[in-house]
Amino acid sequence: MPHATTREPGELVGPRFALFSDVLLLGLSTAVACLPVLTAPAAMSTACAVLERRVRHDETVTVTGYFRALRARLRTGDLLAGAAVVAGGALVLFNALVAGAGLPGAAVFRPALLAAGALLAVVLLRACARPESAISWRQAARAAAYETVRAPRGSVVLLLAVATAAVCAWAYPPLALLVPGPLALAARAVEHSGAGSATPEHSRTTTERHR
Repeated sequence: MPHATTREPGELVGPRFALFSDVLLLGLSTAVACLPVLTAPAAMSTACAVLERRVRHDETVTVTGYFRALRARLRTGDLLAGAAVVAGGALVLFNALVAGAGLPGAAVFRPALLAAGALLAVVLLRACARPESAISWRQAARAAAYETVRAPRGSVVLLLAVATAAVCAWAYPPLALLVPGPLALAARAVEHSGAGSATPEHSRTTTERHR
């Protein structure tokens, strides 16, 4: 069914602006859900799933709907994934501080550390956008790492999205409360563009099926 292109009486925004406003609302909700830190991967994954339903089925994005979806999917594995993300971030931060303190070879180490951090951010975003994240973060991370290497164009798009979000949050800190929404939208769009590609597990299943 084609979407309406005119504003109904009483609507604050038109249909073409509705997705943008939903993304901002979702970004704020996701930022609040990420405050416990350990819930950050699950919060981003839920945001991607909510956006998927918003785009595909034109479902209304609401704060209560988002937190209801997050509560329904939250499990121990999500908290363990959050702990792994915190540990990885702490390791990167520690190495950055050591490099800034005059570590020998810091001129080479800093760019390598920056590249590793950017790569991890891209893989994490891709994993959050994958449907496997609602079941197994290990499977989602494995598939996301494969797609990061196999589809570098999408990885560059996500890298630019992360860099833009970081610059916006640095230039105007209150924007940090909104950036999860655009990041989730970028991750969902990249994942959707590569939805037809096969992961290693899918390729093996297809091969065995045709033997």
